[in-house]
Amino acid sequence: MKKRPIVIGVLGLALAISATFSSGSRSETAARRIGVAAFSDWRADDPGVWRRIAPEDLPRPLASEPKASRSEVVARPEGAAPKTLEGFSVEAFATGLTGPRVIRVAPNGDIFVTESSAGRVRVFRLADGALKPEKSEIFASDLERPYGVAFYPPGPDPQYVYVGTVSKIVRFPYRKGDLKGTGPAEVVADLPSSETGHWTRDIAFSADGKTLFVAVGSKTNVADGHVRPSRAEVADLEAKNGVGAGWGPELDRANVLAFNPNGGDKRVFARGIRNCSGLQLRPNTDDLWCVVNERDMLGDDLPPDYATRVKPDAFYGWPWYYIGANPDPRHAGARPDLADKVTTPDVLLQPHSAPLGIAFYEGAQFPPEFKGDAFVALHGSWNRAKRTGYKVVRLKFKEGQPTGEYQDFLTGFVVDDTRVWGRPVDVAVASDGSLLVSEDGNGTIWRVFHSKK
Repeated sequence: MKKRPIVIGVLGLALAISATFSSGSRSETAARRIGVAAFSDWRADDPGVWRRIAPEDLPRPLASEPKASRSEVVARPEGAAPKTLEGFSVEAFATGLTGPRVIRVAPNGDIFVTESSAGRVRVFRLADGALKPEKSEIFASDLERPYGVAFYPPGPDPQYVYVGTVSKIVRFPYRKGDLKGTGPAEVVADLPSSETGHWTRDIAFSADGKTLFVAVGSKTNVADGHVRPSRAEVADLEAKNGVGAGWGPELDRANVLAFNPNGGDKRVFARGIRNCSGLQLRPNTDDLWCVVNERDMLGDDLPPDYATRVKPDAFYGWPWYYIGANPDPRHAGARPDLADKVTTPDVLLQPHSAPLGIAFYEGAQFPPEFKGDAFVALHGSWNRAKRTGYKVVRLKFKEGQPTGEYQDFLTGFVVDDTRVWGRPVDVAVASDGSLLVSEDGNGTIWRVFHSKK
């Protein structure tokens, strides 16, 4: 199969992707959809629209019939482009990528991107003042579906690039400015792995560099088909791994794990998180945040996906409960002792939106009111009668705390009820303060910037 070329802004190639789009941009002041009104589909998406969902807004389980409805990913139609807020513009930053997933910006401004389906990590370099890549190089290849990337130690002069793969954490020697790995992959830690189940492995270091956090999703939807542990087995599991610990094929899964930087001292940092696909530290704090894909087949509007600060030793309910002490009917009555031990997440997102990436905005390119807020990439639904997700939203923070509201920021990837041309995966803030968005439907990274006058 012939590979599509990577299009980068050098030697005239930038002409192919340099068009700036602001089609359908909307004002900051737009409608607010609160409570039940926040449960909608792609037709209600529009840059500027705010939503807020609270635990008391949730419908009963199976209020609608669960339905698998996968979208068909098509080529980007001629003239189609993402839509964003009034005053912002969008342009293609790089095209022709193979399954681009996580984006991380190195301290020197180089942009690392995992092309998971191609098994490689790519690096883009921008010349001073340039808006498009000057260089594109393969930093590492022949990896097992690489996903998360982190630089160690945190700070201006890292010595290693860590990469999360399906079954291992590996690292490569690194000196500032390296465009290619200068040594073989060193295995740091083994992870729970299987040929089925959630495979993304995002990673992040604590601010002091002493702890490596690793997100490991569940093997199944809700521990389907697993023989429940006996009371004695539960006691042993929870003595070792904490309240609500997984068992059998789910051991060490649906968790955020923690290691020291060399891979030793493995422990469970938080539990009952079905699939934490995006993991980030909020800047200038020790707050670890993740965005979570919640369980399937309880209906169109249940349960919400979420973004949350991951509290140490917290239990978030999977598989027994969701969004607080709401029992999953498939495990009804199995663990009543856990009902008062479930931590409720901070920001509830429309169910089945599939959040995959999160980035906090600390740049100066956007207007001041964006500073401290977070952006989340929603990959889009597959088990909902009508499409939802397929966009980037902004989580509002006030004095460092989430308000629970989120705003449509980048939309326009849906063609109709059955087809989409873009599936956002991750977000990152470039060194110039613009926002980079990866989407794996057509293998593109988009750049969003404020059109200052």
